Amino acid sequence: MPFKILVVDDDLGTRLSIGDYLELSGYEVVTANDGQEGLVMVNKHHPDLIVTDIIMPQMNGYELVRQVRQKANFRLLPVILLTARTQTQERILGYQSGCDLYLPKPFELEELAAAINNLLERSQIIQTEYKLSLQKNLNKADSRNETDFFNHKETQLYESLTTREQEVLEILTHGLSNAEIGDRLYLSPRTVEKYVSSLLRKTNTSNRAELVRFAMEHNLVE
Repeated sequence: MPFKILVVDDDLGTRLSIGDYLELSGYEVVTANDGQEGLVMVNKHHPDLIVTDIIMPQMNGYELVRQVRQKANFRLLPVILLTARTQTQERILGYQSGCDLYLPKPFELEELAAAINNLLERSQIIQTEYKLSLQKNLNKADSRNETDFFNHKETQLYESLTTREQEVLEILTHGLSNAEIGDRLYLSPRTVEKYVSSLLRKTNTSNRAELVRFAMEHNLVE
């Protein structure tokens, strides 16, 4: 898909000459005859770059660039300002408004095309890096959320165990029998078995080996 260039100029001859040259260079071109119409075209067509005159009716180029830059989607959109005014203060105003390049009239169409190509290449690099950075941040956030989720589930599970169940589970991980656990906790082997059965049910495990592995993997025991 070709890059889309918006050309904004109140002079029909300038719009046609720039538009024809860029189309022959392989770009898709949309045009507007003043800044107000240019802003509408930006919202409608989402161009990849803007070439705009400064002195125009309705809305001048400075204001057009300022309003474009206020929109989050277009803050990285390359803009070239064209003008017959070449004073330093005029160029300063252009850069302060947010343009990327200030090209004085008259200019060669070949020079304009070279500037457009350079800005588009740079824009693609910047946008790619921005998207990669954004994706990395999203991945980090997802990883943190997943970790927080499992930590929360582990905390909930541990808090659901009674004090006796926690004691039985801790000793169980050392490989002791029900009788040996009972001796340590002053419980009968039958009572210990009831606690073990409750632990199996709460952890959704089917035997002691699975229970011990589950407890260790989910930090239920030290």
